[in-house]
Amino acid sequence: MFVELFRALDLAGVFTNAILGGMVARDKRLDPVGFAALALLSGLGGGIIRDTLLQHGPPVALTDSLYALTAIAGAAVAFVLPVRGRVWNVSFPLIDALALGCWATVGAQKTLSLGLGWLPALLLGTITAVGGGALRDLFVQRIPQIFGGNTLYASCAVVASAVVIGFWYAGLSTAGALVGTAVGALMCLLARWRGWH
Repeated sequence: MFVELFRALDLAGVFTNAILGGMVARDKRLDPVGFAALALLSGLGGGIIRDTLLQHGPPVALTDSLYALTAIAGAAVAFVLPVRGRVWNVSFPLIDALALGCWATVGAQKTLSLGLGWLPALLLGTITAVGGGALRDLFVQRIPQIFGGNTLYASCAVVASAVVIGFWYAGLSTAGALVGTAVGALMCLLARWRGWH
């Protein structure tokens, strides 16, 4: 149940961030290949960077085809539909915040489970959460939004990863995954609501 919940959150995050990649492609007037490329970078980039740096088997995005298919589906949605409006404005922040918390948690826990220390876990938890968006922005030659001009995002991933690390060293890894995801998501939503930069 716990693993299935995290997988669902993970795939929801891939989908919404792939749509974001597609929206950037629309703004840049790219063709369908551009939509797919930006969706894949945005939805899968952080996890691929993490798994490549950990050098513990191929990246999950390459061994589980549902990840790539979910990102392509997000690109297709962004290509076909004008993804804007009330439903998107309400649902996107919630899904994005949950995905950030989930990705930071998974990145930190995977790093710790391979025997690395707290600092690599903090780094790779954060990279997992924000790496895809940064790659997307670099690909279209703009300064990544995590470096400014946006509400707190990378900071939320750092805090979520730190919570996971604290619980891990206390011997409470399952509780840490839940609390880390919740803290990262709530901090992200609070930053949007309060306009924290």
